[in-house]
Amino acid sequence: MPSLKDLRNRIRSVRSTQKITAAMKMVAASRLRRAQEQAEAARPYAERMERVLRSLAARMAGVPGAPPLLAGTGKDDTHLLIVATSDRGLAGGFNASILREARRRIRRLEAEGKQVKILTIGRKGRDGLRRDYSRLIHDSLVEVGRRRVSFEEARDIAGRALAMFAAGEFDVCTIIFNRFRSAMTQIVTAQQLIPFALPEGEQQAAPDMGGAIYEFEPSEEEILAELLPSNLAVQIYTALLENAASEQGARMTAMDNATRNAGEMIDRLTMNYNRTRQAVITKELIEIISGAEAL
Repeated sequence: MPSLKDLRNRIRSVRSTQKITAAMKMVAASRLRRAQEQAEAARPYAERMERVLRSLAARMAGVPGAPPLLAGTGKDDTHLLIVATSDRGLAGGFNASILREARRRIRRLEAEGKQVKILTIGRKGRDGLRRDYSRLIHDSLVEVGRRRVSFEEARDIAGRALAMFAAGEFDVCTIIFNRFRSAMTQIVTAQQLIPFALPEGEQQAAPDMGGAIYEFEPSEEEILAELLPSNLAVQIYTALLENAASEQGARMTAMDNATRNAGEMIDRLTMNYNRTRQAVITKELIEIISGAEAL
């Protein structure tokens, strides 16, 4: 049975932890608001660009001379997985869910006889995959979006992927990240970036342009050749923004749960302390009374 001093020290320690988790919750809530605003502001542009590219790509699908970022290499042998996680922990299941999806995809691709290469963003992704898949990690990036996610960082990552694609180092590129829905809900998403993926059935169906007839100047090939690399950077930037908002939402929820759990633990320890203290007082009274009666 722990002594009164041990219980007091335990209560003091848990209270200190509770103060830290409460402070981290407030910081995460403040950062979540800014990150959510950024993610929501970027969505319309990314969705509009993707809609334009779908319209152009549907017209060019299967046509000779289509850009490589649309047509691909004609093979499906080597896959590049961009695993976007955070640099810090204490964010609940945020990183674990992304790593779980990455491992599932790696196992499936290797079972199909595919070659897999990994580009990790964030320390947690690098450390989580290094133990089992260190041979597959091509490159690791840390401190991405440490203060604020910038488009330059996304463009740098897109440039790395484009250089690898131009060198013939992979055939398909997919980014795995968490899409933000709410502070309590993040959706693990695997989005194919290269080649540009059309929804099923859209390759055969003509794009719906509301009955209007469009003429493109310059040609569709030139427009796609210019837009596809830009779209790659935009989609990576959007994924990083979604990830940043998801991370802060997961951290805020995790710290809120930790703060409440600490409060419940303090209540239990306080009750135990009071009972132990009462037992000590009762024992001392019994000893005093027994001594007085013996006299």
